[in-house]
Amino acid sequence: MTVTQTSPPLQDVHVRETIPLVSPRYLKQEENITDAAMKTVFEGREAVKKIISGGDSRVIVVLGPCSIHDQVAGLEYARRLKALSDKVADKLLLIMRVYFEKPRTTVGWKGLINDPHLNDTFDIQTGIRIARRILLEVANMGLPAATELLEPITPQYIADLISLTAIGARTTESPTHRQMSSGLSMPVGFKNGTDGSLQVAIDAMLSAKSAHSFLGIDNDGQTCIVNTKGNPWGFLVLRGGRSGPNFDEKSLELATAGLTKAKLPTRLMVDCSHANSNKEYGLQSVAWNSCIAQRVAGNQNIAGLMLESNLNAGAQSLTADLSQLKYGVSITDGCIGWEETERLVLSAHEQLGGAV
Repeated sequence: MTVTQTSPPLQDVHVRETIPLVSPRYLKQEENITDAAMKTVFEGREAVKKIISGGDSRVIVVLGPCSIHDQVAGLEYARRLKALSDKVADKLLLIMRVYFEKPRTTVGWKGLINDPHLNDTFDIQTGIRIARRILLEVANMGLPAATELLEPITPQYIADLISLTAIGARTTESPTHRQMSSGLSMPVGFKNGTDGSLQVAIDAMLSAKSAHSFLGIDNDGQTCIVNTKGNPWGFLVLRGGRSGPNFDEKSLELATAGLTKAKLPTRLMVDCSHANSNKEYGLQSVAWNSCIAQRVAGNQNIAGLMLESNLNAGAQSLTADLSQLKYGVSITDGCIGWEETERLVLSAHEQLGGAV
């Protein structure tokens, strides 16, 4: 007698379900880029390139919420930032921080794309639509946007609306993100490692400059081989590390020396948050003021600064009762409020000799 045995499961053992996602092409048709938005993105990218290559003496300032969780508040912030940008454009290039994906060491809210309803329903289909809609509205205002690209699939859906992107401290060492960066169409800032190491970011810049071939998706959502040319517009972002901040003169000298040795551009950006503020949002101004003073004193290698800023200062916990959330307050890292943001930007503009 033949005994038929049930084959043991060998695939998707720990997968609950898979849900098809709309293709990038379909989403772009739904939320189509306008001529005004296209102009904003292109001009923003070109301005960043010119600044980091030394052809434009302005300072890039990437500022905005740690993460976007409320479309209404995010767009109110954008309108305020656009008005401020118009006042300081002769000395500062303001780019809004529009972050939708949050890396997590263990668990936690992963950002608006992953969980737009803030309730662990993980409606990515809706999240990706909202993200594109926000970026489109920001670009239509004439305000360039920056974001961190965490998932390698995401760029096909939103990269045409981004003027500058960052690779975070946790992912700078990742081969996947280095390869992805080699094909991105905008300048990419690589943050130093969480331990403060500059070498991982320098290695990432060198890797991203080179051509790569890797698996990805195309505009129709089809799995494909992506062959890249290499992205020459990488730059270093100093964000401090476990050993402490790295925005001081000595740290900047060491960073410049490391970039020079690797034959990479020496113009860099300083993230005033994270370890450079000892994770205290109120201390971002210390790093900011130091860098502006160093720039005024002649350090042209400080090409950009980053601030975590929101309509209102501080942070709040994400709870089950969403009606209790305070408007314009971060649900991830703490941010400075709008009044301090405006004060820091206008002060920097004046110190840099901006027109009144």
